Amino acid sequence: MSTLKPEGRSLELTDTESTLRQLLLDVAHYIDSSPSTGEAETHVKLPEDLAKSKVVLRFTGGWVRDKLLSVNSHDIDVAINKMTGYQFGLKMKEYLEIPGNPEKYGLQGAASSDAQSAKAGAGEKSKVVGGLHKIEANPEKSKHLETVTTRVLGLDIDLVNLRKETYTEDSRNPQMEFGTPEEDALRRDATVNAMFYNLNLSEIEDYTGKGFSDMENKFIRTPLEPYQTFKDDPLRVLRLIRFASRLDYTIDPGAEKSMGEKNIKDALRAKISRERVGIEVEKMLKGPRPYFALALIERLGLYSTIFTDPTQEVDYTPELGRLRPAYSVLESLAQLPKGTQPVIISETVAQNADEKYIALLLAAHVPWVDAPDPEPSKARGKVPIPVPVSVAREGIKATNKICDIISAAIRNADEIIELKDRLVERKKYPHRRAEGKDATARDVLGMAIRSWGATWRSQVLWAILVEVSAEPDKQDKILDDYSRFLTEIKTLDLYEVYALKPLVDGKTLANALATKPGPWMKSALDVVMAWQLRNIDRTDPQEAIEEVRLSQKSQEQKKGELTTDLIHHFLGLTIRPLFAKTQHPTSITQQGRKRTTEVLQGRYGDHLMEDDSRTKPWKGQDSYALDLLAWVLQSLPNEETVEKNWGLLVPPLLTIVDDIDHSMKARGCAMLKLLLDHTPPSLLARTGVADVIEEAVMPLLSYLPTLTPEDESVELLSAAYPTLLTLSRVRYLDTEARRKTQRKTQDHTSKDIFFSTPTDKKIHFLDTIVRQGILSGFAHASSHVRVAETLFMHLMPLIQELGIEFVKHLKHVLPLITEILSNPFGAAYPPLLIVAAKTLQTVILNCWPRMAFWRGEILKGMTICWLRIAEEDRSDAQLVSVEEELQKTVQMLAAAVDQEVEIDGDFQQLIAADERLERLFEGAKIEKSNTE
Repeated sequence: MSTLKPEGRSLELTDTESTLRQLLLDVAHYIDSSPSTGEAETHVKLPEDLAKSKVVLRFTGGWVRDKLLSVNSHDIDVAINKMTGYQFGLKMKEYLEIPGNPEKYGLQGAASSDAQSAKAGAGEKSKVVGGLHKIEANPEKSKHLETVTTRVLGLDIDLVNLRKETYTEDSRNPQMEFGTPEEDALRRDATVNAMFYNLNLSEIEDYTGKGFSDMENKFIRTPLEPYQTFKDDPLRVLRLIRFASRLDYTIDPGAEKSMGEKNIKDALRAKISRERVGIEVEKMLKGPRPYFALALIERLGLYSTIFTDPTQEVDYTPELGRLRPAYSVLESLAQLPKGTQPVIISETVAQNADEKYIALLLAAHVPWVDAPDPEPSKARGKVPIPVPVSVAREGIKATNKICDIISAAIRNADEIIELKDRLVERKKYPHRRAEGKDATARDVLGMAIRSWGATWRSQVLWAILVEVSAEPDKQDKILDDYSRFLTEIKTLDLYEVYALKPLVDGKTLANALATKPGPWMKSALDVVMAWQLRNIDRTDPQEAIEEVRLSQKSQEQKKGELTTDLIHHFLGLTIRPLFAKTQHPTSITQQGRKRTTEVLQGRYGDHLMEDDSRTKPWKGQDSYALDLLAWVLQSLPNEETVEKNWGLLVPPLLTIVDDIDHSMKARGCAMLKLLLDHTPPSLLARTGVADVIEEAVMPLLSYLPTLTPEDESVELLSAAYPTLLTLSRVRYLDTEARRKTQRKTQDHTSKDIFFSTPTDKKIHFLDTIVRQGILSGFAHASSHVRVAETLFMHLMPLIQELGIEFVKHLKHVLPLITEILSNPFGAAYPPLLIVAAKTLQTVILNCWPRMAFWRGEILKGMTICWLRIAEEDRSDAQLVSVEEELQKTVQMLAAAVDQEVEIDGDFQQLIAADERLERLFEGAKIEKSNTE
């Protein structure tokens, strides 16, 4: 701080100040020499003796003090002896509107609009005087005087009249009157602020008689008796603290005693607006000695008066013992020499003036850290803000930004402390097995910082202050730990990670996953961001998109880390919670194993009364869960991933199959097949789930018309048959030598003994599907052509899977095919005839040793079908396709029985009976001759 100039009654003004002085004096002369044309209204009555005197102007208060201390000041209060500030301002504007006057001072006149006023007087070179801004008196907020502000030559000017304040016993608000310079000086807050610079005389006036000496002695005192001074205007308490800390002055002991009086603190709490309290606190903490200001507040017992929420009663006393350690550690950090380890803390959490101010505010609110959270005013009402936040918001009217920082700091403090502790532990013992996620990993730290947000540094500081204030004797260790924490963050280049742009946005990710956008995207994008943080060399967004995109190409290529991460995330944190409210089938445990104990069943039909929106959220607006589950199943990279997530996959899938909605059952079946495609047989055997899947899917084969609408039946059958076929392949995979008899044990059933190998069991299972599914389906629904078509389509892979073992079903299947082909109305729906012919081809390929015996049945169906088509008097591309498939079937039949019978003779007999059949057998003849 600059030292006081030697004694003297004059001041050396800058060129700008001299120009301003001359302008103001010329305005005063203009007022004195101009006849009055009516004054602006004012609530302050002008005494008669003043009305006859000339205008005298003075620079007051802080500008004089700062000038004596050689400190530049751009704020000047101008006191007028006989006019209000507004009256004088109007006269100054009137004076500057006279042509030629502004040019005397290098000006171009006064602002004529708000836009001009906003730019006017912004710098010393500005040529326009700002507009007049009138600030009304507001005694309720301890603003006792009407003032006018303007800007001239880069200086902020307040115009106000000299005044005295008269208080009455029944009112806390003073009566304002024009006063003498001495009366104005004595009503001020401190003697060092009560000196004037008389513009008319160009000299300093010290009407208290103590201003000069108090500045010499660095002493702060009130001009009048302190108790009454503070009682009249309690804001003066805070102003004295601010000036004492700013100037490094000592407060008068008598004043200090009065400042701590209960009546004064009560008056400060009740009389002064919290906005003005906040302004004084802000000026203190942004001043040169903020720690000294906080120490004074603490020592004078003013903490609970200033930092309090006056709008509510809180049943908690702030822990004042935590205040000093909190601000003291900030002071220690600010004074650390460069090169010492903890200096990274101050360099990180207080990078600029705003962050230093925030740091001090955080320290000031630490005593409230353990205050219990307020209860909501009503059940399920909005959660009240934490007490430290309400203290900041209501006690000092802190900005929303400050309140948000305090709120975030409180919310994340435990997480920050816990992550710091784990990182320090990991760094200290790198070879120990880490519990949970590795706190030193770039993605773990980066995602934590992103969750804390842009103010994470201030939040870390709050955690430091909380820990240090709780255990001041461990300050060195705490600071050392946080230094390690911040050093690691800096080393990993994570300071600005909260602003890192994701490679993929939500819409793009949804398209890549073939899933509609929804609330799932935010957390999924966090997974992508974590992957991005781990793989700093992966900067191409398309690379990430292609890895997770559902396409034939992507399914063929090896899935990478991002896909695996998304699979784990969706199963555990997105899909599982949505299925948690749904009762899983009782045949399965939550771990995805077959249940071996009895479960008490609910009343039949209870599930029909359930509200799906409540118990099955995955079906409604959150149906994205099924899309994500389908993506997971199509993206499973390996069997290890399936085994690791088995308990998260099986229960939801069986729940979907168990749903009453037929479309849901079909979708569940289709997804079960995807799971089985990636399931190791050993896992299926260990968990016993194969039996559960069979029990869940086999009944779907009976969902036939007319009980089930044809469209829904086709959908269900199309999903169920492939699932059962895939189940047979995985369930009965024979990894040992074929046809080896398994060792019998006491718990083998007769069925296990009879079907001694996996192959035997598989054949039996497939036979069951053919009998209970295909044959039963034809028996009940063959008249529904689309159902029949579907059954034939799924019969073909069953025949291929059974191979020669299918011969046992020929006596049922071949007559059935003949019936379809020879149906008089078959030509009305050619797709059924096509698939029937293809089924015949599949039979011939797999059961060719028996075709000689069954050739008559086969030829019967084909010839009748051919003749039916010939009778159709229309040209139809689909009927042409039927003919082509029949010709192909004849060729295959001829080749199959060539070694056993002379089938050409059969063909000739049929042609002789109806020459229209010649074209049917034409290809077979050619094929036979070529063979010969």
